[in-house]
Amino acid sequence: MRTALGVWRWRHNPLRRPTDLFEAWVAFAALVCVVVVAPAVGWVAGLRVDGTLQQAVYEQRQERHLVPAVVVRPAAALDEEVSGDPSVQRTAPRRTQIVASWTAPDGSSHQGTVPAAEEPPLPGDRFRVWTDARGRLVGQPLDPSSASFHAGTAGLAAAAGVAVLAVTVRRLVVRRLMHRRYIRLDRAWAAAGPDWGRAGTGG
Repeated sequence: MRTALGVWRWRHNPLRRPTDLFEAWVAFAALVCVVVVAPAVGWVAGLRVDGTLQQAVYEQRQERHLVPAVVVRPAAALDEEVSGDPSVQRTAPRRTQIVASWTAPDGSSHQGTVPAAEEPPLPGDRFRVWTDARGRLVGQPLDPSSASFHAGTAGLAAAAGVAVLAVTVRRLVVRRLMHRRYIRLDRAWAAAGPDWGRAGTGG
């Protein structure tokens, strides 16, 4: 609002310089970018990202299946596989691994090492794992709410980027204008300096 008033104030002021009006319009354009353009860009970016992620959610839920699995036995300890260094063994996080068996949606049987669902894991315990149609272990599909959250974050980042860019460009333009003003002032002072304070010079 103050920027818009500044543009109007300098409009018919007899003391204004061309650079003053240009600076005011640059500030006004930056304000419009921050208030209008940045939110619009963030909204559009968020919608596009959300559409892409929701499509990915749909495809993952079509391709991934939650199937029952049975604990066969505990897996070999991972401490020796991490490193032979005792200090690394002490600091490495321990994860209980088990050998489990499951039946894929296509009817094939599978067995593999997976993290334990409960502590302590006991042979015969039942739990569920995510697999593809052929029974290969896959990660849990993306949740729709998580996809929306990521889309909102992307939209905010896009809006913030546009706003920062607008403010940065405005500051660079103003700095350039101030530099030019100082150069002109130095030139004017150099031209008037030799006659400054002399009698008969109209000072």
